[in-house]
Amino acid sequence: MTGIKIRNMQEFADVSGISRPTISKYFNDPDSVRPGTRGRIEAALERYDYRPNIYAMNQNRKLTKTIGIVVPLISDPYFAEIARNLEQRCITAGYRPTLFSSHGDSAFEVEVLDTLRSLKPAGALLAPLGRASDKQALKRFCNDVPTMIFDSSVEEIGLGFVGSDNFQFTQHIADYLCRTGEPPCLFDMKTPANPNALRRRQSYLDTMAAFGHTPHVISVEGEGWGFEEIGRLGGHEALTQARFPTNTILCSNDRLAIGLLTACYEQGVRVGRGPDDAIRVAGQDGHPHSRYTCPPLTTISHDYDAVSQTAADSLFAAIDGRVSPWKSTRLEGRLILRDSA
Repeated sequence: MTGIKIRNMQEFADVSGISRPTISKYFNDPDSVRPGTRGRIEAALERYDYRPNIYAMNQNRKLTKTIGIVVPLISDPYFAEIARNLEQRCITAGYRPTLFSSHGDSAFEVEVLDTLRSLKPAGALLAPLGRASDKQALKRFCNDVPTMIFDSSVEEIGLGFVGSDNFQFTQHIADYLCRTGEPPCLFDMKTPANPNALRRRQSYLDTMAAFGHTPHVISVEGEGWGFEEIGRLGGHEALTQARFPTNTILCSNDRLAIGLLTACYEQGVRVGRGPDDAIRVAGQDGHPHSRYTCPPLTTISHDYDAVSQTAADSLFAAIDGRVSPWKSTRLEGRLILRDSA
């Protein structure tokens, strides 16, 4: 065995002196090549200790140029924006993106993956439901299709993971709120649909402890992805029952914050940073419409471009046969200061 490091099938073809099409044919079906050629290939495999990865092999099968993009809910503005960004990167790279939504349902997520697999895609960009996902079904799919996981991580499956650093999100905006007024309480859901909410809750608790403040979590009833209405109804209840122990409210996500802003308006509670305002309200996510609430919402935003570029570039490299060790990439958020807090 030599010390030469073989990274892909083309390099193996070069050092072995056997054409890449012949080598590809061998890996797809060893009996399809002549016995003498098969012997030469197997001797070269032994000499150079080369084993192709499944993704490099897929390039030599009759696959489509389709790339599947799967998100939990396409009507959610965050997922709509990230999907739009990923679609454009796929098109620019010469692929045909196909968008799927699992509609927040774990059984339907499995059905979507089965449908996508039948299309023989070149690869997939998958935002799973997280703890609600069928982990074994995800693993089976990722074993068959080069898949980059984004937004919500699930074990070490697929090519890798890229998403936002939810602990940094909450810590950074909580730090700002503590420095500029009363320490915030956290407004979230008892049973959040998005698994990132649990990370943000824990980050809030850790941050308040680190700053020496007493944490206050106001968790409201509600299930599913109708966050605005959950925030509105929960906000009405919390305001009416005086459940907010501080005049600063950090919401788990911008959509809950939008619902809370509506509840404040309906109850005549002034929101903002001015001397005549009763409370401050902040969100998390960088919702595409957060600039247009009344008052405009202070938030911490995902880096949409960086998340989509990292995910897409990693997938394209794997499709080309350049597979790196599994890696988790978490990107920091950007604080956006507006009039609400």
